[in-house]
Amino acid sequence: MKLNSRWYPFLFPIILLCTFTKTSMAQDKKIFLYEGSAPGTESWNWDEGVYDSQIWQTRVVYNVTKPSLTLFKPDPKLKTGTGIVVCPGGGFYGLSINSEGYWVADYLAKKGITVFVLEYRLTHSLTNDPVKENSSITTTEHAQNREKVIPFAIADGRAAIAYVRKHAAEYGIKTDQIGIIGFSAGGTVAASTAYGYTAENKPNFCAPIYAFMPPELQGTIGDDAPPLFLAAASNDQLGLAPHSLDLYTKWQKARHPAELHLYTQGGHGFGLRHQNLPTDTWIDRYADWLGLLGYLKPL
Repeated sequence: MKLNSRWYPFLFPIILLCTFTKTSMAQDKKIFLYEGSAPGTESWNWDEGVYDSQIWQTRVVYNVTKPSLTLFKPDPKLKTGTGIVVCPGGGFYGLSINSEGYWVADYLAKKGITVFVLEYRLTHSLTNDPVKENSSITTTEHAQNREKVIPFAIADGRAAIAYVRKHAAEYGIKTDQIGIIGFSAGGTVAASTAYGYTAENKPNFCAPIYAFMPPELQGTIGDDAPPLFLAAASNDQLGLAPHSLDLYTKWQKARHPAELHLYTQGGHGFGLRHQNLPTDTWIDRYADWLGLLGYLKPL
């Protein structure tokens, strides 16, 4: 997959300033997507790591070679039969696992949703501080590394949806109520599943949040394409707001449902960080949208 060189700057490190902490309340277990090595990267043998990044000021997962899902179960009394895969961002070399992963899962689980936080394959970090490490290499090197890993990350997103659908009965999920949400690089993963899907891995709804999704990563919009929910900030430091606007416009032109929230401020990577800005409540608008589509009705 070859990206146009004009997008190289957008593949620089994502600066996430998490100013408070939350505790994952409903985390249950980790599920590996593949038996043995992941297809296409069988030679990857480095160890996955996690640490608290001083640069991003958040917990970061890195060196993912064995894609997995971390399960968050809702209170049985609130269960809706809806399942959602959550894809944290991090430039394809790390995962901002709290504000774009576990905290989102906690929120959605409290709405009665069964949530799966995806750890998809990432570029190889040679140190135990991938954020610092990657800030020292050139833009071209960043782009080349990511061009190699993006197809694998997207494959993991598709496999995650397929897993949830295959095991829907086990988790009390309806097979036509399975969606995906992703942030930045995770938004690339999420948005990509809205193209070229099969019956097994099609999302019933999709939410790319401040996603990196230039035209060369997009595909043909299907006649039965899923509805989109999009959110971004106009002052996104990576200039990615037009990507969300482009997706919204194309979905509208194709006459498929789409909802776009483009905030004046919020920057890139706002996730569930509290900034005393309207972006603090974007996830409430997402819940409104899910309710409008009928995905929050109790069983």
